[in-house]
Amino acid sequence: MSWFKSMLLDKKTEIVAFSSTAIALYGYDQGMMSLINTNEDYLETMGIEEENPLVGVIVSVYYLGTALGAILASYLADRRGRKPSIFVCLATTCLGNLIMFLSGLGFKQGAMPMMFLGRIVMGLGVGGIDAVIPVYSSELNSDGGRGKALAQEFQSNIFGLNMAFAINLFITIALGKSNQWSWRIPIAVMQVYPVLLLAFIYRLPETPRWFISKEKEEDAHGALVDIYGEDEAKEKLEGLKSAYKEESGKPVGYGDMLSPNGSQFHPTIVTVMGQVNQALTGYGAVSVYGPQIFELLGFQVRTSEYLTLGNYVSYFFLMTFAWMYIDVVGRRILMVGGAFSISVCFAILTVLGGLAANSDNFGIPNLAVSIPGTVILYAATGAFGIGWLSEPFLIPTEVFPSTARAQGAAISVVIWGFANFAVTLLTPIGFNNLNYWLFLVFAATNLFAGLWTWLYSPETGGRTFEENQGFFEDARDHNTWRVSKINNGEFKHMPKGEKDGEEGESTPLLSGLLSSSS
Repeated sequence: MSWFKSMLLDKKTEIVAFSSTAIALYGYDQGMMSLINTNEDYLETMGIEEENPLVGVIVSVYYLGTALGAILASYLADRRGRKPSIFVCLATTCLGNLIMFLSGLGFKQGAMPMMFLGRIVMGLGVGGIDAVIPVYSSELNSDGGRGKALAQEFQSNIFGLNMAFAINLFITIALGKSNQWSWRIPIAVMQVYPVLLLAFIYRLPETPRWFISKEKEEDAHGALVDIYGEDEAKEKLEGLKSAYKEESGKPVGYGDMLSPNGSQFHPTIVTVMGQVNQALTGYGAVSVYGPQIFELLGFQVRTSEYLTLGNYVSYFFLMTFAWMYIDVVGRRILMVGGAFSISVCFAILTVLGGLAANSDNFGIPNLAVSIPGTVILYAATGAFGIGWLSEPFLIPTEVFPSTARAQGAAISVVIWGFANFAVTLLTPIGFNNLNYWLFLVFAATNLFAGLWTWLYSPETGGRTFEENQGFFEDARDHNTWRVSKINNGEFKHMPKGEKDGEEGESTPLLSGLLSSSS
């Protein structure tokens, strides 16, 4: 039992467990809202009908909060530290969750504005968490383990999705869709996540890289000792100091990132398009409106809810392949392969959806269409999890210098928020007007996502931060953004062969943890 106790007390294990649980917050919200949207008491309390566009607006306004939260949290993370920023985001999430729970409790007038407020406030917190946690995790991981670490954390996101949907479904079965506690209890349970994390955060270290960036050498040394012990701390500290000296003369602001002539404009566009393309896969909509999609395939409401839960469980287990392969075959291959696979699946679903809608005319049994449609949708969901769930959040932590990493992650989450706001807002309208033809729209958008990624997104895995930044400098020299035309296409794939460990920005701050936990 001594090894088990030491693992529980190991600082590296605590960091990964904390980051994973924080990332699960977003998944929980998706699973929670997917059934709340169809709860009769909820709709009555909000004063709307199920097909009212305001149902989608209440869901999607949360993403506007995430966009603003990402900017504020990244600013705080740079000024005050990664830990204080995460703490404030968790507290904000608690407040937003409480406002949502109290909306319309004992009253109906003003329930909808209160729910809007709760969604926005919670979005502020979760958006900040999604911006800062990947930076926090990346700054504490090795070049060969960054992808695996973040993919494992995002698998926890899917655990949150499963947990919320399962709780929501079984409470709905027990109490019925007309009972207010069927939708309030899942909201209340979500409060467990931020409260536990707030109680635990004091045990975690600040990232030594942030301390070095603020010239707090003693604090950086203390954080390294906390993680590794005295023997390794000194060597790693010297490496971080050397890396900071190289970058300290190159301050980066948002102007450098957003201006076409800015030094970081190219990596910013790669970051932005990563999130735009993730939204274009359509899986923000699938996560929130899962039951409605199975209904388009011909299933009844309750059966659709069970199948949605099955899809989420499959999603969770298939995510294992993401962290198994992301640092082996790379981010690019998984993203391109995922997008093209999802495109094919949605094209097939368009045909199956049409057959399901016209099954009586064609004399086709419902199950002859519904069963293969379910298999295809499960496969598409797995392809998204492996290729697109974590990668767009990982890329900005790898392509920017440390002086711009938090801002880069913030831009990533801002775009993610706006893109998902649009998708979740328009999806209910698409269901009502396009019906199964919505699948064909997603087939086309996935095709675009895969093609853009293949042409313009470099492979950032297995390389130091400095090597990835060198790609963008070479792109300027070559006067092109096409990956295949820069350095003979070297960044089309993972680097060949093993690199000797390097210090500085390539210091493996959590190396050893991933290998010991696999």
